[in-house]
Amino acid sequence: MWYVYFLKLCNGSIYVGSTNDLKRRFASHQAGQVLSTKKYVPVVLKSYLAVEDEERARMLEKYFKSGSGKALAMKRFWA
Repeated sequence: MWYVYFLKLCNGSIYVGSTNDLKRRFASHQAGQVLSTKKYVPVVLKSYLAVEDEERARMLEKYFKSGSGKALAMKRFWA
């Protein structure tokens, strides 16, 4: 399984990522080991989607980082 996940950063921003090991990746975010989020720890895992393969996960991650994808995510995953 692959996961598309949504983190709430300490500055209130939302981060979208994808991984095949959600527990490990979340721990690395919390530990400040991820360059794009290390200034904004602690982070909170708000939601995630499980999909069958990496291709679909990367496609969804890209979509949720777009304007319309962000709007949909805000309504559906942490409203």
